[in-house]
Amino acid sequence: MGVEIIISYVSVDFEVFGHVQGCGFTKHCRDMCVKRKIGGWVKNSKRGTIVGKMQGSKNEIDEMTNWLTNTGSPGCSIERCEFQNWLTLLRPDYRDFAIRF
Repeated sequence: MGVEIIISYVSVDFEVFGHVQGCGFTKHCRDMCVKRKIGGWVKNSKRGTIVGKMQGSKNEIDEMTNWLTNTGSPGCSIERCEFQNWLTLLRPDYRDFAIRF
């Protein structure tokens, strides 16, 4: 009798406010997510914010939510980061992390 291990994934949408465009934020975000094996996407919004979706293990997503809220890319100034549409998934929808235009 084997033990079945079920790994759940977390999905969340995010929006980062402040001086976050023109400072490499999307590239740094992608690099951090790829390093953590998080799938999803990120892009500049027309409102001057950064928006995206992340899917990965709870621990890795927690690390990225902290990075998006408190650290960001060099030269950025984060006012706040909002997270919504938290979901638990059996299988992520994204295999990689991309910058969208």
